[in-house]
Formats: sequence, C-alpha cells, structure tokens
Amino acid sequence: MADKKPDNRQVLIDSLPEGKLAVDNYKLVSSPIPVAGDQEVLCRTLMVTIAAGSRAGLQGSASYAGAPKTNIVMNGTGVARVEQSNSDAFAVGELVVCPSGWQDYSVHKTSHCTKIDDDIDIGHYLGALGTNGLTAYFGLLNVGQPIENDTVLVSAAAGSVGHLVGQIAKIKGARTVGVTSTTEKCQMLEAQLGYDASVSYKSADFRAELKAACASGVDVYFDNTGGEILGATLFRMNQGGRIACCGVVSQYDTSNPAGGPRGIPGLLINKRIKMQGFLVFDYMDQYRDARSQLKSWIKSGQLNPVNDVVEGLEQAPEAFVNLLAGGNVGTRMVKIAD
Repeated sequence: MADKKPDNRQVLIDSLPEGKLAVDNYKLVSSPIPVAGDQEVLCRTLMVTIAAGSRAGLQGSASYAGAPKTNIVMNGTGVARVEQSNSDAFAVGELVVCPSGWQDYSVHKTSHCTKIDDDIDIGHYLGALGTNGLTAYFGLLNVGQPIENDTVLVSAAAGSVGHLVGQIAKIKGARTVGVTSTTEKCQMLEAQLGYDASVSYKSADFRAELKAACASGVDVYFDNTGGEILGATLFRMNQGGRIACCGVVSQYDTSNPAGGPRGIPGLLINKRIKMQGFLVFDYMDQYRDARSQLKSWIKSGQLNPVNDVVEGLEQAPEAFVNLLAGGNVGTRMVKIAD
C-alpha cells in the first residue's frame, strides 16, 4: 500500500473581528499540496512571522494591504525550503524567504522568492534581516536621523521593531529610553537590550516618569503605538525634534480607534518638529546594503535580535492574539517544520 501524501495544513481567516481579535476568527483546514507551474517553485514553510501590522489589514486601515477578506490563508512572510523547482534560479533543498502565509506548502513565482544562506540563525531573516529589521533601520536612520548624544525614545520598545530600534540607536551613540507595558519588560529592556532608561505606560505616574526619564527632552521619537503615548511625548519633544511614525499598535485591535492627540499642529509649529510617516517599501532599492550592515552588526555582537518562537502551525492564531496583548518580546514567529 502506497504511503499517503501529506496534506497542506492552512490557517484561514474564518471571520473578520468586530472588536478584539480572537482565536475563533481563524480555522485550520487541510487541502492538497499545490503543484508548481512553469518558472515556479513549491516551498515547504519552516517558520513564519506573526506581525502586529497584519491586524491593520484585518481592520481595513492599511491601504497597502487591500480590503480585508475571509476564507483566505492568513498572510505572513516565511522562511521555506524549496521542495520542487521548475526554474534554473532555485534548486531543490535551497532556503528562501517568500510570502508563504500561515500554511505548510505554497507555490510562488521565482521573482517572489529570495535565496538565503544558513550561515546565521534562519529566524533572523524574518526578524532583524526581514521587514522588522529593515523598518527599524530606515525609520530610525532615514526618518529619525539621530546624531550622537541625542535622546531617542521608542514606544513598544520590546516589540519586533522597537527592540531593534533601541539597539541601532545605541550603535549610533544615542541615549535610549524605551516605553513598554510591564515593569518586568522595563527591566529586560535595560538589562538585555541596553536601553539607558525605561518607562511602563501602565504606571499611574506614566507622564511624570516619562518626564524624568527624558529630563533633557526627546530629540527623536520612534512611534510604534500612537495614542496616549504619542500625546505625552509631543510635550517632551525638543526644538527641531523628529518623530518617525511607524505604526499605531494601540489602535489596531479595536473597532473604535481613538482620535489624534492634542497639540497638533501647535506643538509641531512652535518647536519646528518634523513628524513623518513611512513604509519600509519606500526603501526597497536600499534593502541589500541595509541587510549587509545589519548582518555585520549581528555577527560582531553589536546587534542582538530576539526571536520569540512558538512551536506549531496550529498555535499561530493564539500567538497572534497574545502578541496584540503585548505577550511577545522581540519578533514573534511560528516554527512549522525543521
């Protein structure tokens, strides 16, 4: 009797969340493994990212993601192994980064796959060398433009982007202050990630503690959260300060996003503050050089990315819900296969 072929397990969006995201907004199904066509490759997903920004796509507030849909595979970037190749560009067994989504197997055009080396933890290709690391790199250096001895404030400082921003700012000689959720995370920011100071936004004295941590004001604010943290920071900004608007995680997991903070545009005008939104895709022509620099920092020990790995495809929905509740440190990813 012939061995039964493995199924392709897929996590589908079963329903769009009306309030906070829940595990039952997803369903796990099985389908036949797809077959690669001409100039395509069949990929076996090894690891896939769980990204907070994907929640904006489900909310419909991320225009680049298109309108949210149900009964489709949840999107996500993965590291995968080529299982079948109909292209000279890739050989069976090679590792690639591709838009795998939350599933075991996927087929891609070769133009959508990037070959990677296994000379470094492959999880880094989803974190520090992936979208998160590139977002931290370009948002801080191209938009925030810190100089030596600047005070750089980072919100969601223990998150997938924030934990890298703080370290890159330190490499550039800045003083770093992180905003995070719990006192335990504050301790981790300082002991493990090198932040000079940290503040919990859940503290009853948050504004006073923020003022004390940024006694000389804030020169660069890397904003991952928006909301009340942005509102409090605006009043701490120095003249000529720069705000890099990366994300609005405080407003993603809700059906009733809050309005903008007070002080705009008055504070921006009076203090000549630059406040700029950006997308990492703006810098695609510079990815190669950025990855080279990031990889060099990792290998030299100057940059220490944290990969927050959850085991098992079936755990992806819970891992996403937990991430939105602040349960992660570093880049959350799901390991699907060896």
